[in-house]
Amino acid sequence: MTQRLLYGAGIFGGTLVAINLLFNRETREDGGMPAYERGYLNETFLTTGLGIGIIGIAAKTLHQSGWSYRLMATNPWLVVGISLAASIGSMYGTFATSPDNYIQKYALWTAFNVTQAAVLSPLMFLQPALLARAGLYTVGLMGSIAFVGATAKQEKYLYLGGPLLAGVAVVALSGLAPLVLPATAARTLLWTENIWLYGGLAVFGGFTLYDVQKVLHHARLAERGLVRRDAVNESISLELDFLNIFIRLVQILGMRSNNNRR
Repeated sequence: MTQRLLYGAGIFGGTLVAINLLFNRETREDGGMPAYERGYLNETFLTTGLGIGIIGIAAKTLHQSGWSYRLMATNPWLVVGISLAASIGSMYGTFATSPDNYIQKYALWTAFNVTQAAVLSPLMFLQPALLARAGLYTVGLMGSIAFVGATAKQEKYLYLGGPLLAGVAVVALSGLAPLVLPATAARTLLWTENIWLYGGLAVFGGFTLYDVQKVLHHARLAERGLVRRDAVNESISLELDFLNIFIRLVQILGMRSNNNRR
């Protein structure tokens, strides 16, 4: 157990150093992160962690109630349609609610997290050890990238928003390929799966970098009174980054585990 923990710590440390050297050659020149920005970022990370915790607990509860079996027996197009409607509706409801309306905002935010849990609950069929490893790797990867975003020059990576949206569109279309392409198109399906997996990791890693810098940008605006301070809204983007990276790591680790058994 100790050896595995040391191995994991080594991977995390090495990843942090490598990403920092690759993307963060120009660090902040304003003497470090101001206290207001640091507080806003920490509040956002805390809310993000709470949201991920709600998703995990809700997914396990739904799975134990038999929801996962019913979900997998449902028409996939129906699942996609209902989940998108519920997720987008609760997300934009959260965005539109003022932070002063505390109860409604957190109710909508909780509903958003539960909709994510409802779709992800079938992952509970997998081995807990595999899910734990994927979760640990996701935290390590996002933590490394978030560190880079927090210590880089102000607004250095905000330009990534447009290209990343184009990238996520390609990744989303590749993820829908198995629903529309025939099983005989094996080579095309293999390519689309690789785009969805590895292209998705790159895209949502980039979104993590972008979202952290966006949080700091909003913190500077909030400090000047130009926008409202709203860590709940900020956390939703980081939650989606986490979930998209986590799902892909689960699939990659599962594929490797199956290959090792063979």
